[in-house]
Amino acid sequence: MKKEKAFEEALRELEEIVNRLEQGDLPLEEALTLFEEGVRLSRSCHAKLDEAQKRVEIVLKDESGEMTARPFETEEGGEDG
Repeated sequence: MKKEKAFEEALRELEEIVNRLEQGDLPLEEALTLFEEGVRLSRSCHAKLDEAQKRVEIVLKDESGEMTARPFETEEGGEDG
C-alpha cells in the first residue's frame, strides 16, 4: 500500500511537473504521463486543504467563548475599510 505524501512534498512535486511541462520539450507520452501525475497531485493537495479548512471550522469560538463551528472566511475580497 502506498503511503500518502505530505502536502508540502506533493506541492513541490507538482511545481516540478509544471516547470517541466512549461518547457515544452518533452515527448508526447512523457508529457501526458507527467500531466496525469500533476492532476493526481493537484487533487491530493486540494483534498488536504479542504480537510485543514474543516478542522479550522471546528475549533473556532463564538463571541461568548463557546466552541462553535463556523465557515472559514478567506480574505479574497480584501479587508474592510
